[in-house]
Amino acid sequence: MKRPQPQRLSLQFVFLSTAILVTLVAAQACRAEWADERIATPFVIHSDFSLQSYAPLIDQMGRLQKDIVEALSIQQPQEEIHVFLFSKKETYKRYMSHYFPKVPQRRALFIKARGPGMVFAYHSSELDVDVRHESTHALLHAALPVVPLWLDEGLAEYFEVPKEKRAAENPHHSFIKWGARFGHVPSLTKLEKIGDLRDMGKSEYRGAWAWTHFMLHGPEAARDEFERYLQDIEASVPPGVLSQRLRRRIPDLEKQFSNHFKAWGG
Repeated sequence: MKRPQPQRLSLQFVFLSTAILVTLVAAQACRAEWADERIATPFVIHSDFSLQSYAPLIDQMGRLQKDIVEALSIQQPQEEIHVFLFSKKETYKRYMSHYFPKVPQRRALFIKARGPGMVFAYHSSELDVDVRHESTHALLHAALPVVPLWLDEGLAEYFEVPKEKRAAENPHHSFIKWGARFGHVPSLTKLEKIGDLRDMGKSEYRGAWAWTHFMLHGPEAARDEFERYLQDIEASVPPGVLSQRLRRRIPDLEKQFSNHFKAWGG
């Protein structure tokens, strides 16, 4: 089954007026009347519908920061993140149009300026996936000064599924595994050149997930270099180009990628 075209969008605003607006929205959320509010540290969740039946998702959110920190060997961020959930698409659209009129309409959003990161989503059959995906963006940008676009999306695709399904049951897995059998390897170099989210289509999301999986579950040298790369970013040291770093450690990089997915899972 083909994965639907992503309807999420992660945006970081750097100009002052938006930074002020983001801070005001977060402050307004603390004063507003919401039907339900929960805390799953570091997330503060505001919802206009009851979250009674979403206890499993909230529990997952409470563990997500620990999972990401352990998987990536990065420092735990200390930033509070606000999550806004809406029962209806129309309500969500009105809210976003009012506070963020220049933001493209998507099913879910992560927005961050100088204040706390914020996640927005509305009730749909993909709510759990959307919230985990955008919350991953929020945690990454709370922990690291910068995250390359392809990697930001690759990690969000990886962590958007429940923990027990991340390694072998992601919807991308079967497609990538079959491609590896026929010698198809997504170009990491091309992914690294993408600077606009509008250039991230289904194949780019799939490739970003695949390289993320390779670095987390593939050869020890790939994982080690990935961790070193993130540590450089964390320390604000110019990290260089990840594909070049990986190739220095693994000269037959594409072959190792194919072997990894040929052998991984069912």
